[in-house]
Amino acid sequence: MEIHTRTASIADTEAICTVLRRSITECCAADHRGEPRLIDAWLRNKTAPNVTAWIASPSQFCVVALVANEVVGFGMAEGDQVLLCYVLPEIRFKGAGRVLLQAMELHAVQQGITPLRLESTRTALAFYRRNGFSPSGPAISVFGLEGQPMLKQMVTTAMVQA
Repeated sequence: MEIHTRTASIADTEAICTVLRRSITECCAADHRGEPRLIDAWLRNKTAPNVTAWIASPSQFCVVALVANEVVGFGMAEGDQVLLCYVLPEIRFKGAGRVLLQAMELHAVQQGITPLRLESTRTALAFYRRNGFSPSGPAISVFGLEGQPMLKQMVTTAMVQA
């Protein structure tokens, strides 16, 4: 299976909403424990109008992962923060998350951003560790969900040339 990435477009909005909603609902049970209140809080901003606004925002870098031209994953970064990195349940553990993360890392390096930060769910903690992120502080709680602040020191072109 060949996985590609490209910058997200407004035409991807509905597919991105599906990725976000299915990934959270089906893959993140370790975080939401099947509690409707937690799931609803997590999904509240995963709407077509919000996704459209994220894609249109000049301050956010939005990328999709594709298999056979179908959207199977979505990532979003702003400044030095990875904000979202989700894949469809059936594509999990097949490299789509890694290629999304690599696209966001490359974008950060091209912007001269170092380090790169994120808050990991319990579900994604091992994924981010495998991809070079380390815990950078105590876990925090948002909407009743635990998030682990993490950090990855990026190497910029200027650093490599020095």
